[in-house]
Amino acid sequence: MEGQFVLPFLFKSNMKKLLLVSILSLSFGSLLAQNGTYWQQHVDYKMDVSMDVKTYQYKGKQELVYTNNSPDTLRKVYYHLFNNAFQPGSEMDARIQSIKDPDGRMVTKIKVGDKEVKESRIKNLKPNEIGYLRISNFKQDGAVANAKEVGTILEVTLAKPILPNSKTTFTLDFDGQVPIQIRRSGRNNAEGVELSMAQWYPKLAEFDFEGWHADPYIAREFHGVWGNFDVNITIDKDYVLGGTGYLQNKNEIGHGYQDQGVVVSVPKKTKTLTWHFNAPMVHDFTWAADKNYIHDIAKGPNGVDIHFLYKNNPKFVQNWKDLQPKTVQLMEIYNKTVGEYPYKQYSVIQGGDGGMEYAMCTLILGQGSFEGLLGVTAHEMAHSWFQHVLASNESKHGWMDEGFTSFLEDFGLNEIADKKVENPFTGAYAGYFSMVNSGKELPQGTHADRFDENRVYSITSYSKGELFLTQLMYLIGKENLMKTLKKYYSDFKFKHPTPNDIKRSAERITGANLDWYLTDWTQTTNTIDYAINDVKENTDKTTVTLGRIGRMPMPIDLLVEYTDGTTESFYIPLRMMSFEKENPNPAVKRTVLNDWAWAFPTYELNIAKPKSSIKSITIDPSTLMADIKKENNVFKQ
Repeated sequence: MEGQFVLPFLFKSNMKKLLLVSILSLSFGSLLAQNGTYWQQHVDYKMDVSMDVKTYQYKGKQELVYTNNSPDTLRKVYYHLFNNAFQPGSEMDARIQSIKDPDGRMVTKIKVGDKEVKESRIKNLKPNEIGYLRISNFKQDGAVANAKEVGTILEVTLAKPILPNSKTTFTLDFDGQVPIQIRRSGRNNAEGVELSMAQWYPKLAEFDFEGWHADPYIAREFHGVWGNFDVNITIDKDYVLGGTGYLQNKNEIGHGYQDQGVVVSVPKKTKTLTWHFNAPMVHDFTWAADKNYIHDIAKGPNGVDIHFLYKNNPKFVQNWKDLQPKTVQLMEIYNKTVGEYPYKQYSVIQGGDGGMEYAMCTLILGQGSFEGLLGVTAHEMAHSWFQHVLASNESKHGWMDEGFTSFLEDFGLNEIADKKVENPFTGAYAGYFSMVNSGKELPQGTHADRFDENRVYSITSYSKGELFLTQLMYLIGKENLMKTLKKYYSDFKFKHPTPNDIKRSAERITGANLDWYLTDWTQTTNTIDYAINDVKENTDKTTVTLGRIGRMPMPIDLLVEYTDGTTESFYIPLRMMSFEKENPNPAVKRTVLNDWAWAFPTYELNIAKPKSSIKSITIDPSTLMADIKKENNVFKQ
């Protein structure tokens, strides 16, 4: 798909069919080339929706062409009805009330006697404040199918089975109400943005080699089917919209989207406008709307239009202006680090309840400091690579999404900083160490909704997920890590990669065996703890004894500093890794020693100098290894 994936032109009438067929052929051709058994489903949505801005209710029609590329015959399908989570008594409401540390955005603090109690904001919603999504007139190829609403899931028993390698068309009508802004989507958020329309439509659940992923909407996160969206949104003419896709009728709409020199004149009698968006090869569709948006466009790399839509609040306008060149810089760095952003637009939109990534856009809060605005934009835009092109399953493997995004965010912010630091990932290490010390850590393979505490989920996904890559840098070297990221992106873009895929990308680049790393780091709570057990004088040399205390093995970098100011390093390969890393610091002489097998708890090495000439010995001077007890990593005299 590289070099030929020219997305914004897909829907030009004279090229639509030819290019769409070419894209899909290239996509599935590469899938089959990668693995003869690989397949993924495909969707083509057409939606027409009309929003009543007085009641915040909307009506829509949806046509969905579903392509079953699986070897299975499907007799049921499932849709997500995310809006239904925002109702008293929902699973989301119940989880807020039972979890130890509920999200502060989703609770109200009240006094009960002498105690402060956190009460679910969903619990007391009135009928005109809840969210809902109701489905009617569901048909498959014109025949009525049985659709049953079960909380946030629509279970559909099909009128006829969908055979392997065949297509079917679903049609339905839907009625929705936008809930009070509580989490991600909603109306009238804390900063006065009227409509944050995320998870707003009936969305077909993903079916893959593991089966159906029809998770109820309890807290987090998302997984979607790759496909194309053709969406018409009719709304009061005074509203400015931004979101996923390319606006097809920009010279009729205006609001800053029109071509240069075009004057858009909407008759006074006209009450509404219909915004027509096309979004090729995405797995979600999101939009936001407000009457008071300023709309700026900055030119990004490779001709990408970066849209900025934000409230016209004089206190914060300059922050949004200053954000624009920084966002362009970040996109350039992300392109160079991972691979080119494949679409021709990206929108940074004030909305939502913090920061959340969506296809071709993000919704973020925008009334804090400039540093906060830049930080949240850096993170959410990085998701465009790690989630909206590399579409891993966020519910099952949140660390692949949030962790890799956090790595790219920290790397990118450091690259554009006035003063760079040697290790921009220290915050992630601190978070991980605090979780380990708390005794509450769960394996990264824990489903996102199953964590006992939100804090543990966040550190596991964001911090420990980020450390998966920083430690990979320790294991195989920075150059090989960067090559791994590029290969991972190239091989798995517009697919649904699994944890094994990032591991195999690194193995293909280096030839190293890394299954042990993936297993210990992501499937267990094993920790790394190496120590300098003993340093002894032995005639004209010094014998150093190292110990492995933690269960998780690692190769060892050892730095020796002598009293005369010189330094020397030693590298102990890990036997099960079958790999020798390049010297990370060629300016320092390095000796490669015999490997260390995991079963041996100690390892001895000799330094060809007396102990009196040694100033210090340090395990992992880079601090990239997540050793949980740094105090036993250093010998000084």
